[in-house]
This record gives sequence, C-alpha cells and structure tokens, in this order.
Amino acid sequence: MGARFPLMACASPIFQLAIVLMKSLFGLFPYNPNMIGLESLADPTDTWEIIDTIGKGTYGKVYKVSNKKDGSLAAVKILDPVSDVDEEIEAEYNILQSLPNHPNVVRFYGMYYKADQYVGGQLWLVLELCNGGSVTDLVKSILKCGQRLDEAIISYILYGALLGLQHLHNNRIIHRDVKGNNILLTTEGGVKLVDFGVSAQLTSARLRRNTSVGTPFWMAPEVIACEQQYDYSYDVRCDVWSLGITAIELADGDPPLSSMHPVKALFKIPRRYC
Repeated sequence: MGARFPLMACASPIFQLAIVLMKSLFGLFPYNPNMIGLESLADPTDTWEIIDTIGKGTYGKVYKVSNKKDGSLAAVKILDPVSDVDEEIEAEYNILQSLPNHPNVVRFYGMYYKADQYVGGQLWLVLELCNGGSVTDLVKSILKCGQRLDEAIISYILYGALLGLQHLHNNRIIHRDVKGNNILLTTEGGVKLVDFGVSAQLTSARLRRNTSVGTPFWMAPEVIACEQQYDYSYDVRCDVWSLGITAIELADGDPPLSSMHPVKALFKIPRRYC
C-alpha cells in the first residue's frame, strides 16, 4: 500500500483523510427583503452550544457546535450584526431549506436568531459539520509534502461533486460558484457541495440566467459575457465548466490563469476558450 500511495509518508490528519478517500473508492429564489422573519426564528442557545472556532467565512466566523439534546455536532455560520443580512444570505437560506437532502450536498439544520440589544442580534445558519476541510486544503497540503493528489482521489471527489450538481440541477438550481473551496470533505470520506449564497433558481418561465456572478478563475465564458453584454445568458452547464476548472485545480494546485490579476482573467477567459 505504501508504494502505491506515497501520501502514507505524511502522517498529518489531512493525509489520513486522503487515505479514507482512497478506501471510499472501494468500499434559486427571487430576492425578497422580507423573506427572513427574524421574530419567528428560535433562539440557537436553546439547542446549540459553541465548542470551537472552525474558521472565518465571507459573512462572519464559522464554529463547531454541539446539540444540547443529543450531543450531535454541526457547523454554524454566525452573522453578526444581523443588519448585515443581504441577498446572498437570504438566497442561501431559502435554497437550503427547500432543497431535498442529498448525500453530496451539505445538510441544513436550520436558521436561528440570537437577540442582543447591544450589538443588534446574531443570525445562526446551522449546517452539517464537514470537518475534513475543503478539497483545496487537501491538495495544497499534499503539494507542500512534495506530492500530487492521486488521480483516483480526484476522480472520487469529482464524482461526488457531479452527483451533488445533478441533484441541484434536477431541482432547477445553478450553483454558480463551484470551486475547490466550496467542496468539503467529511472524515468518513464524504464529498459535499456547500455555499449557495450566489446560487439561483430556474423557474419554468426562465430557464436561463443573465447575471454575472462567481469566482473569476472558475467562471464559464458565457457567465463572464453576461457582465459585458446584457443580451447574453447561460444555464446549468456553467457549473460543469467550473467543475472542470476544479479538476485542474485538484491536479495542479491552482486553476488556470491563477497567476494573473482576477480582473484581467475575466477578459482573458472568453477570448482564450471561445
């Protein structure tokens, strides 16, 4: 096993997770500022207790929490103060609460509101704990050890992400920000799509979108084109492009054009690939 899987030489938890992944191989809604009724949300401290800080997200810190009733663990994004709630937070909340559960999409445990007369209150978004970190963390750690991510692991990660995307697309949702940082791992080898802040729902009357969102290096040419020409549009296939760029990221450690300024990349991608 050691000869076929040189990562065994690195004994850090991230490499142990890579081994688990190898073993696993075999074994949106329109925006409405009144959507979230804070007064109807339960107090999180009645159910959840903060254990540790996991990291910092786009809108605030992310914590590991424990359920006071059964001891189960979860992750919580805390938005503080709640006055910072914007369209992306509401979009993620509404998609998560309506989307049926799927093994390759992060599970949603609920939205809570912790009132505070001094700081204006906190909004808690409680999600499944994916304590294996992102696949970007995985590949970066392996590269630091002088190795590259095994192709079988890359295949396994992409397969899980594709199943998650299929679930989203079947429910007429475009993720619009597929990248390594938004694909998380569990310590059991699970692959989970996360972060639906810029996702969009496709209605029967509107099967294409024409707003340019996402992270530049992973964005499909047709999505970038919508920023430059308003008569352009795109559909769920833009997520497939982004996953393809993620495949390159997993193999090389970075997406194509990553050495370039993001704004310059936005002009380069449509010209290079169209």
